[in-house]
Amino acid sequence: MPVIVVGPQLQIVFVNPAAEQFFSTGAGHLQKQTLKDLIPFGSPVLQLVGQALERRASVNERHVDLTTPRHGEHVADVTVSPLIEPEGTVVITLQERSLAQRIDKQLIARGAVRSMHGMASVLAHEIKNPLAGIRGAAQLIEQQLAPDDHELTQLIQAETDRIRGLIDRFESFGDTRSFPRAPVNIHEVLDRVRRVAESSFGRNVKFIESFDPSLPRVLGDHDQLIQVFLNLVRNAADALPEQGGEITLTTGYRPGVKFGAAVAGERVSLPLEVTVRDNGQGIPSDLMPYIFDPFVTTKRGGSGLGLALVAKIIGDHGGVIECDSVPRRTVFRILLPKASTGVEETTNA
Repeated sequence: MPVIVVGPQLQIVFVNPAAEQFFSTGAGHLQKQTLKDLIPFGSPVLQLVGQALERRASVNERHVDLTTPRHGEHVADVTVSPLIEPEGTVVITLQERSLAQRIDKQLIARGAVRSMHGMASVLAHEIKNPLAGIRGAAQLIEQQLAPDDHELTQLIQAETDRIRGLIDRFESFGDTRSFPRAPVNIHEVLDRVRRVAESSFGRNVKFIESFDPSLPRVLGDHDQLIQVFLNLVRNAADALPEQGGEITLTTGYRPGVKFGAAVAGERVSLPLEVTVRDNGQGIPSDLMPYIFDPFVTTKRGGSGLGLALVAKIIGDHGGVIECDSVPRRTVFRILLPKASTGVEETTNA
């Protein structure tokens, strides 16, 4: 396992060969850097170092995101142990999560969404028609009542509209038709989402953007991608504290592993990474394996369909969505395919 010894000023004192391989950098170069150079900004690893020194005991945390543009994409279990001498020195041990675990997690989420397809078609047909009859009957009854008695009929109409809206969301799970895809500027999508949020549910939220301006275009559907990121940003805003709430949007180019695409049946590269990070209360650990399943929610009054729909749309794009969450730091990471040069030229023509 990768092992790093960090000094009192967070300088790298020692790394073993496994750590050199983990960071794809030689020991000589690593020992000229500090711990902050190796880990993402705001990483909980720094908190673990402080806790280990304060308690004079080993501390650990699972599923820590160590992804950086320089050192690539990594998620690992981290253990920090203090050394007796020199004072202020700690040993950091990393145990990387296997890629197979991450792929399995994504496939399970897609499978849960697919299981909604049959239910969606049944609900749409068997429930929406009676709902229309109930609403129509309520309107007819209302015409024969005094204005003071309209409250109950209006309540019936409002509730039928609410149920119909829920069924409409179910129908989106059952829509398996292919959709036209074109090159999309993901930064335009995120800018639209931020402006919508700032004008409504995110008025008191501080938005931070860290974008790669050279990022290629995404191959996808503009409106569906807006729906995805608006849903993620809304969820993040709901989880924020009343004061000091922050949502960070980042983009980056991450060349790496290829996945089987849901839309084309072929293996595609997913180098475009978009993350939505918040400093809210986090997702309970017992719910983490199921957050992309339908009807799973932490919000009072929530339907539990938002993240399931997000997972479906990302899967339809041939992409991958993952989540890591600890208190004060929840990150949703989306990997998407890029549009080829030929597609861009055809579209622009």
